[in-house]
Amino acid sequence: MKRSWRLPLALLTAVVVAEAAVLLLRPRDRDRGPDPVPVQARAYFSAAELARGRQFRTGQRWILVGQTVVGLAVLVWFVRRPPRRLTQHKRPVLAGAAVAAALSVAGGVAAVPLGVVARERAKDVGLVTQDWVGYAGDLVRGQAIGAALAGAGGALLVVGLRRFRARWWIPGAVVVVAYGAAMTYAAPVVLDPLFNSFTPVREARLREDVLGLARRAGVEVGEVLVMDASRRTTAANAYVAGLGQTKRVVLYDTLIEDFTPEQARLVVAHELGHQRYGDLERGLLWVALVAPFGMLAVALVAARLAPRGQAYGPAAVPAVVLAVALVLPVLSTVSNQLSRDVERRADAFSLRLTDDPATFVAFQRRIAVQNVSDPAPPPLARWLLGTHPTTLERIGQAEAF
Repeated sequence: MKRSWRLPLALLTAVVVAEAAVLLLRPRDRDRGPDPVPVQARAYFSAAELARGRQFRTGQRWILVGQTVVGLAVLVWFVRRPPRRLTQHKRPVLAGAAVAAALSVAGGVAAVPLGVVARERAKDVGLVTQDWVGYAGDLVRGQAIGAALAGAGGALLVVGLRRFRARWWIPGAVVVVAYGAAMTYAAPVVLDPLFNSFTPVREARLREDVLGLARRAGVEVGEVLVMDASRRTTAANAYVAGLGQTKRVVLYDTLIEDFTPEQARLVVAHELGHQRYGDLERGLLWVALVAPFGMLAVALVAARLAPRGQAYGPAAVPAVVLAVALVLPVLSTVSNQLSRDVERRADAFSLRLTDDPATFVAFQRRIAVQNVSDPAPPPLARWLLGTHPTTLERIGQAEAF
């Protein structure tokens, strides 16, 4: 095969495999519930609420685009001018760690100005409660953790490049899957407590609801915890995290404090749906299926970008990182299809378990207003970034139910 065809073929194959993995792992139609009926935004939201959410979220999306461009510019600069003192170090593995850590810090620092703008916009609409000292502390802590993880990844990358040369992407794919599994397992008990406090649910009624719903759903609950999200935001949310012994359902304290017990109960039922169907494990399986093909594409892109004659040493680290930054968004857009279907299935599970569509509709309306969401984002934004059904789709599903 001609070398000129290898890269486009690898990229196309990675996308095709990612789409096939989505089809393979997609929930069955009967589990996803009825198709949403068409609903009008004006039937559930005032003109002011719709304008506020659309204006805020559109601005935040453009800031995200700006941060992405800035991040890519930093990577391009490192690729074109890799730091010689680091890349020519006598200890290449140590140099690879240093280059990767430097990339992490440089990209993070470059994104700070636009991040501050996004924070100020969120503060203007009432979403931010944290002071600047707390924000700076989170920023520094996050940068330090990111640099440490990047440094470890850079060291492993140089080991792989030197040992396996052009086939480094094969062990690289194994590392990607292992890293995903390790972080899913360990992050809830190692990283999350560095930023938030987690306590068991104390509200007797909610605790009984959780246990009762879990029994009816045939789900082993593990831990149900409350996170002190109000330290930073007025937004409400919930999520499932962890694997095995670290699996837990986490509720924002703002959800418990600002919403009715019936609405919080619906959210718990949704998260139990994720546990019932093993959605975290399915996500890892998708990564395992796609990683080899994605990493091959990354390796071929990096080979085009790396300095001539330095494709298997520390100087290649920025090229690999830039290649990941170019390939990953494409595959993430594909995986978002699976995420939206999985979330729709969890909504259907919640509706079946609670048999309370009216409260479901009221909750979706209220949380969209509280989180200053756009109930009907532009189709392009939904396709590129949407990991959940839109608010109107979720309301339409409840109306169909």
